[in-house]
Amino acid sequence: QVQLVESGGGLVQPGGSLTLSCAASGISFSLYHMDWFRQAPGKQRELVASIAEKGSTFYADSVKGRFTISRDNAKKMVYLQMSSLKTEDTAVYYCRAGNVVEYWGQGTQVTVSS
Repeated sequence: QVQLVESGGGLVQPGGSLTLSCAASGISFSLYHMDWFRQAPGKQRELVASIAEKGSTFYADSVKGRFTISRDNAKKMVYLQMSSLKTEDTAVYYCRAGNVVEYWGQGTQVTVSS
């Protein structure tokens, strides 16, 4: 059974930092590219960051320079370090594992508010 479980969300003030984690099980983790998506209320889900099997990364323009994606293949974990958070970063953040098929986590809420 494949599971992706996100954690680390919460309430943070503008300018603050937060690190999200995603624990994967039931897949050959190193063979999957791993992505973080987010969905704000009333908006479409959007790709935030992606890390390929061999470690190359991609960032949406809106988070470039503020967010860092990383992975630990031995632990089957992917992380999203978020800094200089803005109110517009408020969303539910989802982890996705992609190969021939895709698997999604249940999401974790990030709220940036003073």
